[in-house]
Amino acid sequence: VQLQASGGGLVQPGGSLRLSCAASGIIFSIRTLGWYRQTPGKQRELVATISSGSVTNYADFVKGRFTISRDNAKNAVYLQMNNLKPEDAAVYYCFMQYRTSFTAWLDFWGQGTQVTVSS
Repeated sequence: VQLQASGGGLVQPGGSLRLSCAASGIIFSIRTLGWYRQTPGKQRELVATISSGSVTNYADFVKGRFTISRDNAKNAVYLQMNNLKPEDAAVYYCFMQYRTSFTAWLDFWGQGTQVTVSS
């Protein structure tokens, strides 16, 4: 199983980025998809999650600026980030809860994608 994230990069304050993450491999079902972020010396923190029924949950510090969405046909999750601030700079990790035909629900993390917000 793999989670391939993309879309990170350098953006000026106030700018936008769209992160994408696609799951591949032997996956029977995906329950929750989400994004977390981490900066050096800090713990990984929740950014946003979306359930299989498209119920969303956001950290307070991104509400109104970030939008999470998913495409179940593509096993993909997206994070539209608008009005980016320097404090949003971090490595962003995608996350999923999935199962195969033979397992219970499992947590899986993708590799991170770097977001830098700087003028």
